[in-house]
This record gives sequence, C-alpha cells and structure tokens, in this order.
Amino acid sequence: MSGGCMHISKLQLVNYRNFARATVKFEKGVNTIIGENGSGKTNLFRAIRLLLDDNLLRMAHRLDDRDFHRGLGEWRGHWIIISLEFTDVSQDETIQSLFLHGVGTITGATIDKATYNLIFRPKAAIRQRLSQLAAGDETALSELRREISLADYETVFTGKSSADFTDPAVYQALVGDFDAVTFPDELTPAEIGNIVPGMFSIAREIGFTFIQALRDVVAEFQNNRTNPLLTLLKGKSGEIDPAKFAPISGLVTDLNTAIEGLDDVRAIRTDIRDTITDAAGETYSPKSLSIKSDLSDEADRLFQSLKLFVGEAEAGYEGGIHELSLGGANLIYLTLKLLEFKYQKVKQTFANFLVVEEPEAHIHTHIQKTLFDRLNYDDTQIIYSTHSTYISEVSNVENINILGRDGGVCEVYQPAAGLDPKQIGNIQRYLDAVRSNLLFAKSVLLVEGDAEEILIPILIKQVFGLSLDELGISLINIRSTGFENVAILFHDQRIRKNCAIITDLDQAFIDLTTNPADTPAQKKAKDKATGSQTSGAARAGRLNTLCTGNSWLSTHLAHYTFEVDFIRAGNAAAVVSILGEVYSDGATIALAKTELESGDIVQYGTRVLTMAKHVGKGWFAIILGKAITPDVHIPDYILDALFMVHRPVSDEILASIIDHRLKVQLKTVGVLPAQVAAMRVYLDLFRSGDIDFPFVRTEMLTAFPGDRINTILARL
Repeated sequence: MSGGCMHISKLQLVNYRNFARATVKFEKGVNTIIGENGSGKTNLFRAIRLLLDDNLLRMAHRLDDRDFHRGLGEWRGHWIIISLEFTDVSQDETIQSLFLHGVGTITGATIDKATYNLIFRPKAAIRQRLSQLAAGDETALSELRREISLADYETVFTGKSSADFTDPAVYQALVGDFDAVTFPDELTPAEIGNIVPGMFSIAREIGFTFIQALRDVVAEFQNNRTNPLLTLLKGKSGEIDPAKFAPISGLVTDLNTAIEGLDDVRAIRTDIRDTITDAAGETYSPKSLSIKSDLSDEADRLFQSLKLFVGEAEAGYEGGIHELSLGGANLIYLTLKLLEFKYQKVKQTFANFLVVEEPEAHIHTHIQKTLFDRLNYDDTQIIYSTHSTYISEVSNVENINILGRDGGVCEVYQPAAGLDPKQIGNIQRYLDAVRSNLLFAKSVLLVEGDAEEILIPILIKQVFGLSLDELGISLINIRSTGFENVAILFHDQRIRKNCAIITDLDQAFIDLTTNPADTPAQKKAKDKATGSQTSGAARAGRLNTLCTGNSWLSTHLAHYTFEVDFIRAGNAAAVVSILGEVYSDGATIALAKTELESGDIVQYGTRVLTMAKHVGKGWFAIILGKAITPDVHIPDYILDALFMVHRPVSDEILASIIDHRLKVQLKTVGVLPAQVAAMRVYLDLFRSGDIDFPFVRTEMLTAFPGDRINTILARL
C-alpha cells in the first residue's frame, strides 16, 4: 500500500468510564491532551486503543459494568459508544475498497472521511423487549432491567455512521428515553452505521504504537512480555537468515555439552540421584535425572539473554538499566519504543499513529521541550497526554484538547475553537511555561501587576489559611499582554472554567481642576492622573463588554490602584510598619506615618504611591508581604474575584477556614483556650453534617465578633 496521511479528526465518547458524553477534536501532526490527574487522560487513550491497538482488541469484547459512566446510576439497558472519525482517507484503491466495505462516508466518487465505532449494547432480544414496553411504565422497565446481566450485552463494530452520538436527543432516538420509558421500534437503525464483519479490523491495517506513562521502567525491562529491547530483537529475529544463524546454534550446542560434562556437575547429579533413592526408595524415585544447560539455540529465545548496558555518567563504565537514574532509564525506554514505532512504520501501512502517555515522567525539563520539538514523523499522527507546562508551552494551541473535571464528569475543551488566526497567534505567543499554567487550572485569576501577583496569594493564605493552589486557583500575571488577548480563552465554546480579571480603575484621588497657580510639578501630576483615569475608564468599558453574556468571565476593579485600595480597606498600620525599610530619614518617616494614618485619601494615596515608586512596585510588594498578618483586611474587589472563580465553596473548605481562624484566636491576647474549645464543638458538628453553614457562621460571630473572617463568611 502507498503511504497516506489519514488521521483521526474526532473522537466521541458516550457513557464510557468518566465521560458522560465528550467530543475530542484532533488535527494532523502533533496533538496534545492536557489535564489534571484524574481528569480522564488514561481512559481517553484506552478508548482509542480499544479500536486501533491490535494488542487491546480482545478487551473490546470484554467490557463490563465498570466501563459504564458512573453518573448513569443504573447502567442496564444503556449503551457505551466510542466513535472515531478519520479524515484525508487515502485514495489508494485497496484502502478505498476497505472503507467502502467497512467504514467510509462517500463524498462523490471517492471517500475522504470515514467513521469507525465500537458499540457495547444489549443484544437484540433485550432491545426488542425494551421496544415493547408501554410508554411511561416505569415498573415494567425496572423489572426488565433487573433481569439484564452482562451476558445480555454484545460488542459490535460499525462504520459509515451518520449519527452525532453525543447529542442527547440522538442518543434517546437510537437507544431510548429511560425517564419517559419510550424505546425505538427500529432495532438496527441505519444511523449507527453498517456492522463491520469480524474478519476486518482497522487495527491490522495501520501502524499504531502506544507508549504508556513511564512509572516503573526497570520492571518493564525485567518482564519478557513488556521488555522493549526484546520486542525489537524478536521483530528482527524473524528476518535473520537461518544459514547465518547455524554456526551460532552449533556453538550453543557445544557450550551446553561442555557445561554438562564438568566434573562438579556430574558429581552433583549422582549425589542427587543417590539421595532421592535413599529417601524414597527405588520404586518412587525418578527413572532418570539429568543436569543440562538450557541455553536455547533458537534466535528468539537466545535474544532473551541480551541485556542493555548503558554508560550514563562515569567514563568507561556501563551499568545495567537498574543502575541508571530514573531519568536515564526512562529516556532509554522511550527511545526503544520510538524505534519500535519506526520499525513498524517501515511496513507500509496506510496510516500511522503514535500515542504517548505523559512523556515527561522523570525526564528533565530541557529534554521534554527538545523531545516535543523533534518528535514529528512524516505521515504520522502523534497524540500526547501531559501535565507538563514545559510540553504545553511548545504545543500548538490549535492542536490542544483540555480535559477538565466537573464533579465525577470529565469534559473536553478546545481552547482555540471559534477564534480567528490573529487571536490564536496572540495566545500562542503568550503561553510560556509559567503562563501555560492557566490551561491546567481549575479556575484562574488574571492580574497585570507585580504587587497583585506577590500580595494576593499572601493575603489569601494569611486570612483563610489556604493557598491559592489548595483552592484550585491559578493566579497569572499577564503583564503588558492585554487582558482581552488571554481572557477570550474562557468561554462556552472554549475553556469552560471560571476566570476573574483583577485590574485598576485608576480613578484620580486628587483634584484635577486646572489652576493657573499650579507649579509645573502639580500640573504634571494632574495631567498624569487625568490620563490614567481616562485610560482606566476605557479599559473598564472594554472588559465589561468582553464579559457581557459570558458566565465564565468577570472583571473586578480596584477603585484607584491596588496600593491605595489596600490602605482604603483598613490596612494603614501594615504600611506604616515597613516605613523603616523604605526610608532611612527620621523626619520623612514621621511625616509619612502621619499621612498614612490621616484617613485622607489625598494624603495616604499620594504617600503610598510615592513609597512604591521610591523602591519599585515589585520590591515594595515583597517588603509589604512580610508585614501581612491574619488580621489584614482583604479589599472587597479581590474577595469578589476570589468567590467568583472558586464557587461553590465546599463545606470542607469552609471548615478549614474556620479551623484556621480558631488557631489565630488561640494566639490572640485575651482569648481563653476554653472559648476556642467550645467553638470547636460546633465546628466538629458542622464537619459531620449535624449543623449547617448558617448555624456555624452565627456561632463564630457570637464567639469571636472581632474576627476578620466574620465579614467574609457573611458574603457566603
């Protein structure tokens, strides 16, 4: 067969493991699947392998109740559907006939798209009985479902399907509506495609290599079934000329004979024979007993004795795989699996697929990036899964699928869906190793300043006792990129995760009225404040427009700037406490203290911005971070952003926050341990579900009315 460039363009999963219904889209070349642990990457790969991996084909006929999506509750009667769509199917006559025979979708005279589906469904007799149920008869349905077992299920492969299996209405039409108890009369609907005969399998016509996550490579090398070196050698042994191997077989036979002829070996054989006879008697002893050398003279078996030795660091010394570092061993394993793929690719299949699960495991970050850049074979579709930001950094955003988890359901997002090339280009340039974090996050806070990036995590940790990571929030500093270029990722069409933008309205707090008596410095300050106020209002307008109608996105504005709003929230004392680290002159420190404590925004606003400018905004934030205590007031707009992205707040998180505040109270002057112990009783009742959140919130307010957390809990 001539080489083609057929590739998977779509994978649909219905009721399979942690996917209720999902569509994954693929492009030619290299594709990346990213997501947190437990988001379904391994299950997604298994689904592809059930259709395309010859090694897993028998498992396709052994699906069981654990393969059904748990969200179904009662699985009996439901179908599992795994559907692949291929695009750019080769025009080669042999391939055309294969797809005409099996899985093609005819466009004109030739086929360029094909579908191939695995359907796990009740057998015809059960489908017939379901179709005969009276509409709405839930009792009869329950009785029938109780009778159904896995023995009543079948696995069928189909092609040429036209149905969008992930559409709930289509699924109900094909399978049935279990709530309304209505089932289709048509038992073999044309939409699911033609059943592919058992003798035909795409898996046997394509090149498919799966490289699993590298977790215990040494064990893989020690296992003859999974040893990648042995796989390569076995593959080659079939190509060895028997005539060339004959002298080696002769040497092995001579070696076996020589070993058996050693005096010690003969003596031990005689001793064993005599000892058995003495112990069991002649009647029960073996009739013969030999000690033989078992070196095989067959190429296949002989290759099992070959081991790979590698020199990693020390010149002149080569050790076994078990002596290598994890990274070294994994790199060797990956290399051998890639070589296995290359050998397979040479065999002229009409499509080649290389599927790699988490290549980053134990591999140095530099190698990760290099590996990803270089793994690009002609006429091969490559699909990676990863949670490495270094690999996602060099991934093409148009070829990324993100897996997210919403409760027990896994969802799939395509971050570039619906965007124009310019927008995609902006995002691609933006996603470096730090910022590509936002693709992995459960939720995102976008900021554009060093002060926010440094101080917001400290504020949250001090007040709540939890890090942003523990809350499942990534805070990303977009710097001068522009919020719009990044925030467009969070949308119903793209990444369905909460994202809050935190920025400054930059309203002026000084009188902007022009006065002929103004000094040049005063005029300059007013002009600058006017410009900032104008651009702040314009930015707020643009961002509010961007967020309109988008439930995943919101904007939260400091009235003035972060530093000014921080004092305005009631934190003058924290800024006063660091004056000695900003200024060395006593008179300046005294004046600054007066201004910061004045309560007059013109005075404290001007002073705090002067301080930040004096040492640099980033360094000012670092100094201020050391002065933050659990009594700090978090500005309202930051709290609004936090609770917009982290919602709903779980009882576990609420209990952790209250627990942290009780530890703070224990260190507070005048608070007795008995008071804290009494409140802990209510906290334990809340944790066990015996009282609800409003109850425990009221008890906290009653016990410690001055605790900073009460005003925050009142929002929830």
